[in-house]
Amino acid sequence: MNGATTIQQDLQERAMRALAGGVSSNTRLLNPHLIVERASGCRLWDTDGTEYLDYLLGQGPNFLGYGPPRVVEKIVAAQHDGIIYAATHRREIEAAERVLSVLPWADQLRFGSSSSEMIQAAMRMARNATGRRNVLRFHGHYHGWFDNVQIRSDGDRVMPGSLGQVPDALDPMLTVEWNDAEAFTAALRDHGDTIAAVVMEPMMLNAGAIVPAEGYLEHVRELCTRHGIVLIFDETISGFRVALGGAAERFGVTPDLAVYGKAMAAGWPCAALVGRGELFADVATGALTHAGTFNGNTIATAAVLASLDELEDRSVYRHVESVGSALIDGLTELLTHHDVPIKLQGLPMAFHARFDVGTEAVTRYAQVQALDGERYGRFATKLIAAGVWVAYRGIWYVSAAHTLDDVDETIKRFDTALADVEHD
Repeated sequence: MNGATTIQQDLQERAMRALAGGVSSNTRLLNPHLIVERASGCRLWDTDGTEYLDYLLGQGPNFLGYGPPRVVEKIVAAQHDGIIYAATHRREIEAAERVLSVLPWADQLRFGSSSSEMIQAAMRMARNATGRRNVLRFHGHYHGWFDNVQIRSDGDRVMPGSLGQVPDALDPMLTVEWNDAEAFTAALRDHGDTIAAVVMEPMMLNAGAIVPAEGYLEHVRELCTRHGIVLIFDETISGFRVALGGAAERFGVTPDLAVYGKAMAAGWPCAALVGRGELFADVATGALTHAGTFNGNTIATAAVLASLDELEDRSVYRHVESVGSALIDGLTELLTHHDVPIKLQGLPMAFHARFDVGTEAVTRYAQVQALDGERYGRFATKLIAAGVWVAYRGIWYVSAAHTLDDVDETIKRFDTALADVEHD
């Protein structure tokens, strides 16, 4: 369905000459080199005019779909007022107030342009507040590509995740298995007085779509409080997607600081670091540096306001829960009919697909590492050829733009991709 033609081939060749690897983010190297022309709602089209039902959604930000009309209208209006003032402005204040209104556990925030940089600010604030150096994190969780957070896990071994990294930048990092209460307890027993922060995805969406085990987040929260450790939730993916108040609302456990992005601004580049007021005290005076030319610009904050206008009545969440559940049920029924060992797990708005001959739910990153990712990647190629745009790593995102009719069409295209999977 998407065999390359002259247009695709020409643009791919031009991309390879002008862009390193033909892309502007290494994450895009993981999927086929598709050259996209446009997108609307839950669909995108390549430069040959081939249409795809999209469940990658730009790696998650397009929770409202591509180009939601009311959001676009408000953002276009904002840019006529100028974009960057090097000063605080009305939309920035209103956006901050609106974000805080749906995160009642938090007192203040700062806007930024990416979650990667806001994670850095959060760790700096935690070190300042505690006078400690170390940060505890978890295998399989992603917090950006900077030297002090990018890791590659091989079992219990942790190594730099990239060539050119300063190896000792990872020295302050302690890494344990997520969703393992005993491992977390042991780490704090042995190192608790050296740990400034615990940083985690409160639901593991970077790899595996794993929900926290019952009582796990509560256990982490209790021990962080007991040891005087700042608990940081990286809600880049989960925030404003799994609930209006993110994973903190959905699972009922609140952090001290949290980072939001992606769905918060309906696909426009914006991030926020949100948290307890006392942690921002030295940020407020300038003694603790957080800066950025583009932080809180008019377009970004207009996008936040417009996104919240759509999300606050919560009907979007009911719609996505309904459509996502129908998709999971339909795909599961199809897989059972074909006797194909692909298992789906997660939530209706974000779930993970994997090849697995067992029946055991995946609850740890060690299990994710043991999955046959290469086989799923081959199947993803067939899905894309059938007109379903998905991530090779198995994550599926559902948007407010998807409908039950789209689910029916997705199931038909999925069935096409399954036709020869048994011969793979």
